[in-house]
Amino acid sequence: MDINIPASWQTLLNEEFEKPYFQKLEQFVDEERRNYSVFPPEQDVFSALNLTPYEHANVFLLGQDPYHDNNQAHGLCFSVRPGIKPPPSLVNIFKELRHDVDFRIPNNGYLVPWAEQGILMLNAVLTVRAHSANSHKNHGWETFTDAIISKVNAREDPVVFVLWGGYAQKKRSLIDTTRHKIVQSAHPSPLSAHNGFFGSRPFSAINNALREAGKPTIDWQLPDL
Repeated sequence: MDINIPASWQTLLNEEFEKPYFQKLEQFVDEERRNYSVFPPEQDVFSALNLTPYEHANVFLLGQDPYHDNNQAHGLCFSVRPGIKPPPSLVNIFKELRHDVDFRIPNNGYLVPWAEQGILMLNAVLTVRAHSANSHKNHGWETFTDAIISKVNAREDPVVFVLWGGYAQKKRSLIDTTRHKIVQSAHPSPLSAHNGFFGSRPFSAINNALREAGKPTIDWQLPDL
């Protein structure tokens, strides 16, 4: 597995890379790539860390599992490559954005502009076998991404943690809520969006929290590509 990440993350995570669980995880992913299609491509596995260096992460949006159909996943939770139809959860995110911040729905689901503004968009599991949801869970990725949550939590300056759905909300125990802000609701998936995601106005809540912390707010509008 090719681990090419910014120096700030490298320094923080070096100890994780040396641990036996991570070496077993690398062997597992390499073996999977030899035998199956695995998403995202190797060079994109750590896109979230590459696009949002540690010192720039003001918002932490936690996803669960990469998209598992062709050409969708590129290492950012909820995001798809240009030219790929936005999946249902992302369609619902766009609907709520329109309701919340007068967002104009773009012709793509490529969320890189958010990552470049300081939103760390990390899945709990960073790889998946093609067409087989959750096929790489419980192989070590969760230990690694929990370590990332803990490193971001350790920062002195406040971070806005966005926890959508029960899986993400289990990570609350890793977050010091006296220092950091949590924005949480139901997951935007079609199974749960009508049970508390729609109408939760998370995007204005994130910007309010950033404003209170004296940090730049997010321009949510995505360009057409």
